[in-house]
Amino acid sequence: MKACYDKLLKILIDRKMTKTDLRQQAKISSSTLAKIGKQEMVSSDVLVKICDTLQCDISDIVELVKDENEEFVVQNDPNKLKVVSMFSGAGGMDIGFINAGFEIIWANDFFEEAVNSYRKNVGKHILHGDITKISSDDIPDNPDVIIGGFPCQGFSVANTRRSMEDKRNFLYKEMLRVISDKKPKFFVAENVKGLLSIEGGKVFDMIKKDFENLKDNEGKVIGYKVDARILNAAEYGVPQARERVVIIGNRIGVENLYPVPTHYVEGVSESPEGLLPAITTEQAIGFLSNKKLTKNGITITRRELEEHIKKTNIVDVDSFYSILGIDKECDEFTVKNHIASENVADTFWGRKYEVNQHDICDYLRYWRDKSGWTTKRVDEHFGYSHTAGHWFRKDNNSGSIPKPEDWWELKKIMGFDDKYDEVVTTLVEKEIKFEQSLRITNWDRPSDTITATSPEIHVNKKRRLSARECAILQTFPVEYEFTGSLNKMYTQIGNAVPVKLATKIATGISEAIIQHNELQNNE
Repeated sequence: MKACYDKLLKILIDRKMTKTDLRQQAKISSSTLAKIGKQEMVSSDVLVKICDTLQCDISDIVELVKDENEEFVVQNDPNKLKVVSMFSGAGGMDIGFINAGFEIIWANDFFEEAVNSYRKNVGKHILHGDITKISSDDIPDNPDVIIGGFPCQGFSVANTRRSMEDKRNFLYKEMLRVISDKKPKFFVAENVKGLLSIEGGKVFDMIKKDFENLKDNEGKVIGYKVDARILNAAEYGVPQARERVVIIGNRIGVENLYPVPTHYVEGVSESPEGLLPAITTEQAIGFLSNKKLTKNGITITRRELEEHIKKTNIVDVDSFYSILGIDKECDEFTVKNHIASENVADTFWGRKYEVNQHDICDYLRYWRDKSGWTTKRVDEHFGYSHTAGHWFRKDNNSGSIPKPEDWWELKKIMGFDDKYDEVVTTLVEKEIKFEQSLRITNWDRPSDTITATSPEIHVNKKRRLSARECAILQTFPVEYEFTGSLNKMYTQIGNAVPVKLATKIATGISEAIIQHNELQNNE
């Protein structure tokens, strides 16, 4: 689907307003206005601002029309239970249900980069568009399950101004609409644990009653049994202490089965008896610690993983391999998206000796030319985009000195002498005052919650966690390749449901539905 703003343009003409007038009055950016001019999707927040300015409804300014260039492939395996996915994002929950034997027949999200990642890795059954503009008639009938993590920005405990007035809080009503119209046997909704405390619990009580009192097209109460629990992902084999509310409802008259914890988390689990130790951050991602950040793929061998398993004392080896989504017998695999924000390094580390960047620049230029390398080729060798250019530049103070690890690699490929080795590569750690933004990730226990913004700082204090490291902590398989800018990747990953947790939730639901269907067939 794609947006069409012809209605908005007509309103502007009728009111003798220019696009600039609209931008200034609605307080939207020029880039957003340009998107509207190109008939591209903009966020619901932008649409609300425009409607508030023009005193109209969203339906008065935009409509969704079929995008003839968007390929949509329908899934239809008669032997699999069917799922409709809403607010799908990059597909963490969807992959979990697929792993449990389900088939996703339709998915939707408004976040363009997430949809692109989903289409690249999960399937082309996802529709890019605003769910409020998609008719239930355009969604397949008879799904066994409807799943969705409706937007949580307005609910999050991180948002001290959260309340029932936040318009995003009411997107869950779109999920109500689709469940009411499609009547799945089960539904699963995921959200932040702060959902339970908004307005003293009144918001959750309202949501629960809304699900329980859903009516079909004939006005009859469908009769969903609805439960909600806070699940800590680390207790289910996810290397992340992520607490989320999982709401499960069913209309087939059975108990809503939640997965049973399999791992013991210090300070969280009641008893370690019969449970495996929780998987730590180091155990999950430590094998990438010394791998160079690069936009290119990184090859990891089985020998490297076996050494890592031994070094970090991984007890639950099967879980470790399942987190990565690889077979224990594979000889090697490729890791992509190992890129990260490095803007924290200068906060923690400084050069011990004074060094003149212009002198280093001249030195590197000499050896670059002598060795026959070009700046472009150096960038390609490192897997960087335009970084090397700053090493060979000293105008306008835009030049930079290579990091120690980059310096040693440059020395290897260009063969320069030892003249500047010590002054460039000797670093000392600075004393800093702790701030929340400088929080360093846990290493000897499950990580803190992976969020949709900048992740925590790696224990080496040279960078933040890479997109791939965050994805592993969210148990996305390593073959999954995210699209978009680094910040967009962080957002996709942080908003997702951990795949491994979703698989365990889906497995219980699958068993309940299969048993129910068998009983019905035997009657």
